[in-house]
Amino acid sequence: MELNGYRIMWLFVFFDLPTDTAKDRKNASGFRKNLLKDGFTMMQYSVYMRHCASSESADAHEKRIKKLLPPFGKVSILRITDKQFGNIMNFWGRAAQPKEPQPIQLELF
Repeated sequence: MELNGYRIMWLFVFFDLPTDTAKDRKNASGFRKNLLKDGFTMMQYSVYMRHCASSESADAHEKRIKKLLPPFGKVSILRITDKQFGNIMNFWGRAAQPKEPQPIQLELF
């Protein structure tokens, strides 16, 4: 199977979780830690992203996220192709920053 920019996916998880009580803070912290364990990286404080080699891989990670959802708060999942991700523009202040290198994929066959 050939890897291409339309088959490779990126998952973004956006969330706004309550932190009013100690239990809320524990739930929010646990959710972030579980995203990191599942291979997500923090793009911004409440925005995490993950590279997936295929749509099927993205499906599996979406299922895991749904099982990890805290009892309260808003969580959104966005799936885009690698081709779409290639159009991202990142800025820190007014200076544009270079795009992060694409993860290296090992092709076995």
